[in-house]
Amino acid sequence: MFVHLDLGWMRHPFPLSSFKIASADQIDTIRGLGLRQVRWVPEKSELDEAPAAVAAPVAAVESPQDSLARQRRELLAAQRATTAQLERQCGEAAQALREVGRHALERPQQAHGDTEALSRKLVDQLLAEGEVCIRLMNTQVGDRAAAHGLNVAIIALLMGRSVGLDESEMIDLGVGSMLHDVGKLELPDRVRHLDDAFTQSETNAYRDHVAQGVQLGRRMGMSSGALAVLAQHHEHADGTGFPLRLGGDRMSTAARIVAIVNRYDNLCNPAVLSRALTPHEAVSMLFSQSRNRFDSALLNTFIRMMGVYPAGSLVQLTDDRHALVVGVNSTRPLKPRVLVHDTGRPRDEALFLDLEKEPEIGIRRSLAPSKMPPSALDYLAPRPRVAYFFESLSTVGEPA
Repeated sequence: MFVHLDLGWMRHPFPLSSFKIASADQIDTIRGLGLRQVRWVPEKSELDEAPAAVAAPVAAVESPQDSLARQRRELLAAQRATTAQLERQCGEAAQALREVGRHALERPQQAHGDTEALSRKLVDQLLAEGEVCIRLMNTQVGDRAAAHGLNVAIIALLMGRSVGLDESEMIDLGVGSMLHDVGKLELPDRVRHLDDAFTQSETNAYRDHVAQGVQLGRRMGMSSGALAVLAQHHEHADGTGFPLRLGGDRMSTAARIVAIVNRYDNLCNPAVLSRALTPHEAVSMLFSQSRNRFDSALLNTFIRMMGVYPAGSLVQLTDDRHALVVGVNSTRPLKPRVLVHDTGRPRDEALFLDLEKEPEIGIRRSLAPSKMPPSALDYLAPRPRVAYFFESLSTVGEPA
């Protein structure tokens, strides 16, 4: 039976809330969750004979117009259900990370345990999926530190999966990326985010968050792999980083991944939003101005994975319509999924357009918000901060 558990993502041990039961142990686990009922999906289940209660009546003959309208309603409902499920998972992960930040100083070992549990949850889901894409989220995380940690972790874990890290390395990467800035908890607010106007003493105070983070990570009981991320996420492959000016050959793979992703997210989501770059601009800057600072092979992996038009980019299509990139499959980066500005449809009824399935339509160019027609910008409503999660391509266009 294919079932759906009406529980928060962090309140059950399964990688997904919707799955096909494969063992008696899973049934025992479900029975122990305290649920009064479990929803099941007959069309996704393997049944010898469909129960009479769910047998479908003979459908009336539909006109082509009615059939198209029905298919559109079903697809819209499926997209909404999938989006709602992803938003819930992203929100729960962000909330868990916020709680870690609140308690890290007073209860460091508990904070580490909670972060490791969240990392394992993310890794289990990633390893359980086939193809995945990077999905733009509307979730309002609120706490910038938690939003940044989760964004870096999501992209870093997808990179780790791409380069073949094993499960334990992935869990360390998840913990290290979520907590790479944990040393900032003990810094004064005014020096938590680097500013060009800093004095040398303020810059030194800001840079001290690396050492503070390593000390706190040790109190938490972090593994050496996760600690390396905390210690090295501001080092550069060309030896120009801090605090030790390590070269790339002395950095861990996880730290080299997080160095790239941390820089990308800081470009897209800076402390001062007026300085934010679009995702397309941020990827372009990393490649054109900063590529010597980062591991070249990993930077190429990052660019391939994010795509030329990363999720969150505003674009003009080859048919002149404007759109917001909402999902990127790393195997087909030039054919993302987009939300299209359509004056004939309300925004809450707009369908995602999968450019992979539309060979006649492509992307002409990326646009800054200031270059978009006001009506298109209002319709597409890009968030001031970019948030990511990952989505299984097997669920695209299907109910959650």
